[in-house]
Amino acid sequence: MREIDVAAALIRDADGRYLITQRREGSHLAGLWEFPGGKVKPGESLEACLVRELAEELSGRFIVGDRVETIRWEYPDTTVILHFFRATLGSGTITPLESQKMAWVEPGRLGDYAFPPADQKLIERLRATG
Repeated sequence: MREIDVAAALIRDADGRYLITQRREGSHLAGLWEFPGGKVKPGESLEACLVRELAEELSGRFIVGDRVETIRWEYPDTTVILHFFRATLGSGTITPLESQKMAWVEPGRLGDYAFPPADQKLIERLRATG
């Protein structure tokens, strides 16, 4: 079974809301919401991947902080290892560059959005702890 490492960002604004983006049509799990990020390239660190993916998807320059959680999830043909990091905007502005929808969501309202099954444990934790 193939394994894929994915780095994802938990970005919060001054009001404590999380930034989430919607997966584009034609992509795996299209239409579901997620924390922005992407697949790690060979030889790339998780942090470098996240900086690259955030710049490609959201513009701006981001600072990657502590790892919050790692979740291993098995799909029928692939195992995905999701690495969630805190991240902040270092400079620039957040602008969706891939025509994806985005939303700033209070922790308690994250359950109002459809996320992939792999994210559910983290969503529950964020809703409970803020």
